[in-house]
Amino acid sequence: MDTQQKKTGIFFGIVTGLAGAFGIWAIMAFITGLSSVNFQVGEMTRQFLVATGNLGEYETLVDFYTHIKGVEYLMAGAFFVAFPLYFKYLNKGEASKRAKVEA
Repeated sequence: MDTQQKKTGIFFGIVTGLAGAFGIWAIMAFITGLSSVNFQVGEMTRQFLVATGNLGEYETLVDFYTHIKGVEYLMAGAFFVAFPLYFKYLNKGEASKRAKVEA
């Protein structure tokens, strides 16, 4: 086995170990969260949504509209980033097939 394959194997082992440790931590955190709400997945989901600000009681229509407007801006920003990348991906193969026009 050459040196490059050894280094790749070591790197793969380290990444796999870290991913495994993170996976075990995530599963334990999920089980601990479920046990704190008597294993009710719906209640845990509700508490998560309240904690992240996605679910809440709004006093006025203006408060609700402000929240919705912020979410809309995030969606629009994601679209303006993702669409050009997607369009470029779709037309990647066609660039070489196009006829060259000289004036």
